[in-house]
Amino acid sequence: MRFLYNLLFLIGFVLSAPFYLLKMVRRGNWTDGFGERFGNYDHRLKQALTNRHVIWLHAVSVGEVNLCTQLIRALEPRAPNYKIVVSTTTSTGMAELEKLLPSHISKIYYPIDRLKYVKRAMNLIHPEAVILVEAEIWPNFLWYLRRREVPHFLVNARLSERSFRGYRRFGFLFRDLFAGFDGVGAQNEADAERLRQLGCRPEAVRVVGSLKFEAAKLTERRVLDVEGMLRQLGVPEGALIWVAGSTHAGEEAILGGILMRLRKRFPNLFLIIVPRHHERGREAGEALAAQGVRFIYRTEVTAQVQKAPGELDCLLVNTTGELRFFYTVADLVFVGKSLTAEGGQNPIEPAALGKAVVFGPNMQNFPQVVPQFLARGGAVQVADAAELEKTCEALLADPVRRAELGRIGHEVVRDNLGSLDKTVEMIVEHLPPC
Repeated sequence: MRFLYNLLFLIGFVLSAPFYLLKMVRRGNWTDGFGERFGNYDHRLKQALTNRHVIWLHAVSVGEVNLCTQLIRALEPRAPNYKIVVSTTTSTGMAELEKLLPSHISKIYYPIDRLKYVKRAMNLIHPEAVILVEAEIWPNFLWYLRRREVPHFLVNARLSERSFRGYRRFGFLFRDLFAGFDGVGAQNEADAERLRQLGCRPEAVRVVGSLKFEAAKLTERRVLDVEGMLRQLGVPEGALIWVAGSTHAGEEAILGGILMRLRKRFPNLFLIIVPRHHERGREAGEALAAQGVRFIYRTEVTAQVQKAPGELDCLLVNTTGELRFFYTVADLVFVGKSLTAEGGQNPIEPAALGKAVVFGPNMQNFPQVVPQFLARGGAVQVADAAELEKTCEALLADPVRRAELGRIGHEVVRDNLGSLDKTVEMIVEHLPPC
């Protein structure tokens, strides 16, 4: 089985390498730490880990990194004698790690799941515990942990129906891997049952809730003066700010068209669009320009920029890691990937800030979260672009209704806190003494 997996992995890796290399180049900074993906870490990491007990956490990209930083802050006081190493897969994830975590936390790229690279990484890091944030299942990595009898955990575990079917279809490969986890923190009972069906030992699975509620808290120091930036762009105090977060292809054109129509009734309305992937900035800009939207890229806003009132309609944020700061000034929030693509992005962050939240029909990535907001009246879901325009117009005209949406949404987030402590407790129980 392992020989077959490694053979197929090598073939798939060779065939897909050009595509992934192109994707890395588009995201930028791809050469930094490139060798780490093959288990080649520099002498500084070796020195930092010498004679240390190590906990290795892995967060795939930006979303998981935000969860990981909260987990580290809660875990460090409970495991003070451990050195923490955090890995990520993407350059955007690494940028967030560098920004959010202090220098004594070592940040690395996760090795490609070829046995040679995994061994090389393991022999250097020698982890005494490994924590995977969300479902990141790589066979060679997990087989090696089991062989070395290293406790390993899966936290904030959530399985979509598609992922569940895939893992179950290849149960001959994954069942043994799921059985090896010493602790699994599931977001809800439905996910817990799926994980048990996939092979997780019942005694290892705990329902702890979603860490996304904890990660939504804006605890880091604000490094961006959004209000000052808006004044630079000619946006007057008291203007209505509409923030569209984590948008996907097709949504910028829809939002731009709605903006231009709504400005006839709300001339002081200003739109801030933050695409999910910053490398789509040019594409998003072309979509806005086609709708007649006058916009400026975030990367063009320097200290010398000063726009006249009414000169711009929109700020297009083509950077990473700043969305939550723009949420703080929003009067109304649209959550992206919910109109033109399936899955939806995170509605918890703006709700935690007490903002009025609207999203489209496709929020499949949050099957337990979204019903809570809707049942209590803490968010509004629309069926299509036409209903989005109608809903936004009504909310922009009704500050009392917006405030009520924000208040209830904040209460939903507050009522779901506590998963972080439960997750840390599960991990600490299994840590080797040091």
